[in-house]
Amino acid sequence: MSEKPVVLMPEDIQRIMGKDAQRNNILAAKMVSEVVKTTLGPKGMDKMLVSPSGDIIVTNDGVTILDEMQIEHPAAKMMVEIAKTQESEVGDGTTTAVMIAGRLLENAEKLLDKKIHPTLITKGYRIAAQKSQEILNEIALKITPDNLDVLKQVAMTAMTGKGAEDSKEKFADIIVKAVKQVESDGNVDLNDIKIEKLKGEGIRDTELISGIVLDKERVSHDMPRKIQNAKIAIVDFPIELKNPEIDTKVSISSPEQLQSFISGEETTIRNMVEKIKESSANVIFCQKGIDDFAQYLLSKEKIYACRRVARSDMEKISKATGGRIVSNLDELNQSQLGSSEIVEEIKHGEDSLTYIKGCQNPKALTILIHGGTDHVIDEIERALKDGLGDVICSLKSGLVVPGGGAVEMELAKRLKDFGQTLSGREQLAVEEFVSSLEFIPSTLAENAGIDPIDVLTELKSRHDSGERNAGLNLFTNKIENVLDARIIEPLKIKSQAINSASEVAIMILRIDDVIASTGGKGGKMNSIGAMPPGMGSY
Repeated sequence: MSEKPVVLMPEDIQRIMGKDAQRNNILAAKMVSEVVKTTLGPKGMDKMLVSPSGDIIVTNDGVTILDEMQIEHPAAKMMVEIAKTQESEVGDGTTTAVMIAGRLLENAEKLLDKKIHPTLITKGYRIAAQKSQEILNEIALKITPDNLDVLKQVAMTAMTGKGAEDSKEKFADIIVKAVKQVESDGNVDLNDIKIEKLKGEGIRDTELISGIVLDKERVSHDMPRKIQNAKIAIVDFPIELKNPEIDTKVSISSPEQLQSFISGEETTIRNMVEKIKESSANVIFCQKGIDDFAQYLLSKEKIYACRRVARSDMEKISKATGGRIVSNLDELNQSQLGSSEIVEEIKHGEDSLTYIKGCQNPKALTILIHGGTDHVIDEIERALKDGLGDVICSLKSGLVVPGGGAVEMELAKRLKDFGQTLSGREQLAVEEFVSSLEFIPSTLAENAGIDPIDVLTELKSRHDSGERNAGLNLFTNKIENVLDARIIEPLKIKSQAINSASEVAIMILRIDDVIASTGGKGGKMNSIGAMPPGMGSY
């Protein structure tokens, strides 16, 4: 009796097992790491990303590059997730996290070639990652919210290499002032700092406004363009008649009834405007619509009004001016109003913006970015967000570390000594972990056109002789004390990058079987992460 072959899965299922699966995943992760490698550091290069519709993004921000690349390979997607986690947790260090993960997997491949089992490698990586966190906490430097100089240095380090070098001192000043202003009880909400972009002038004209800038104009040109000593009503109800929610018919049988109906509408709107006037408000920001007749009445009363203001902007105006968002017209009174020195509409080219300036102790601010083109403004926005994220992180943890590859080299040195105390094969994995950390300073040197071997050799000897703050200052292309050179980063960037990178590397190393659907009948498998034919492409 002939044996029939057992068919376990449909024909359109692709399956890669064992070493091939590991090699395939490692190759994909390495390729992702290689993509962002050239963007690292002050001398890193930019990438131009062009979408099918012709939209262009020019950036060297790791997470932006990976997010826009539409990566398909499942293992490569996991690398993109590291960058996204780093971005949401810290706001900076995305390239570092992806590069460490890529190098951890590349080094693991060498150990796999030596017939070392993946579980031993992952155990070694886990031990090394845990020890790294302990060492990082030991070598971190404490700061207080009063160390404004250090916070400015943190902001400048974050923005270096992102097209903001010429004005980085001014930007650092703006960032620190903004963060200190919106801080309450030691907490800073990044949403309280509004970033508004305006094409025109140069990036040096970027300014911090003690209030809010809205991408809105007044609803009527008969309204005053500028209001001094503004008393601001913030309302989320419409200044117009509500439409009935169900189909309604109004039967009118004579001209008198029609006139009475129209007059009734006008009277209702007049009463609404009268109540706004009685509250002594001379500026009104409305989340909903404002009727044409209401606009005319408000203009007569010399009240400045904006309509359809986003809810998030309403909340920022409330925090900046001290006013309350009012949901019921009957509750609108003087005690609910916010205040500012000036509210005015300013025209820039074809754009009109409403400025709410001169707020007393505002808890929400605006950074207004100027620039020659949209691409420049977008990159400056990313640089400022990195700077804001780093400063907030430093304030929250109160811990910073030296930059320029100094912390990675000190970590590598101490981890190497720790590795010598291990007896099993995990020692080899710890050594490869050390080598992965050294990849950061060597890439910094490579991107600056300096010989990475010479730099690594000198850095190792400096750290071995006790110079724990010796790092690469790429403004002078020399190895020096980076604290003196004012190159400082938050501890959280390094700890989060090492955590994420090691966790993803461990997860990818533990995969020895990849089962993927190509479409067809077995489409259910797509939930695993469908791969295109060839498996390695992305």
